[in-house]
Amino acid sequence: MQNFAAMDLPFAVEPEDPLAQPTRARLFASLSELKRPAGTAELAERLRLHPNGVRVHLERLEAAGLVVRGQAPQPRGRPRDAWTIASDARPGGDRPSAYADLGRWLARAIPSRPGRLKDVENAGREIGRELAPADAGDGQQTMRATLVALGFQPRERAAADGRLTYCLGNCPYRDAARENQEVVCTLHRGITRGLLEALDPDAELEAFVPRDPETAGCEIEIAGVGQERGQ
Repeated sequence: MQNFAAMDLPFAVEPEDPLAQPTRARLFASLSELKRPAGTAELAERLRLHPNGVRVHLERLEAAGLVVRGQAPQPRGRPRDAWTIASDARPGGDRPSAYADLGRWLARAIPSRPGRLKDVENAGREIGRELAPADAGDGQQTMRATLVALGFQPRERAAADGRLTYCLGNCPYRDAARENQEVVCTLHRGITRGLLEALDPDAELEAFVPRDPETAGCEIEIAGVGQERGQ
C-alpha cells in the first residue's frame, strides 16, 4: 500500500493545518489521484481503515473547506456520501503551484514556433487521455472533478444552448506561464482536448481563452456535453 503522509504532498502544511494529520493528508491525496467523487467506504478500503473513522476525518476536511460532500444515488436504499476536493481548496493555505521550477525550465526550453506548438498540443492531448480516470461515469461531473484535482478551481456556467463554460479561478502553471505563456497554454488546451476525448467523445472544445496567469480567469467552452452529435 502506498504511504501518503503530509510531507508527501506538493505543498507545505503547518501543524494546525488539517492536512498535518497523516490520515487526512492521505485522504486528500487519494481524492486528488482519483479525480472523481468517491464514497466513504471506497476511501476507507483504499486506506485500509474503518469507514467510521474515515468519515470523521472527511468531515474535518469538509469543515476546513478542502472537500465537499455530495450524494451518490443507489439502486436501493438511501443515497451515499460522495466526496470530492472543493473547487476553491487551498491546501496549506496557498494556491496550488504544480512543480513550479520544473515547469518554468521546460517552458523556457520550448520555442514558440508553429510546428513546435502543434507538437506541444498533441503531447497535451496524450497527457489528457492519460489523466482521465479509467472508471469515470458522468463526463461533465468527472471533467469538473479532474479540473479541481489539477488545481484550477473551476466554476461552471451553463448556457441555454447547451454549452458549458468553465471559468478557472486559479492557474497552477502560473510560474511556467510567466516564462512562455503561449507554450504552456497550448499544452493546457491539448490536455483539455484529451480529457474530453476520453471522458465524453461526443463533446467538443468550442473555445479556450487564456488569461493573465496571475489573476487566472481562463475560460473553457464545451458543446455537446452528455449528448450525442446530431441531436
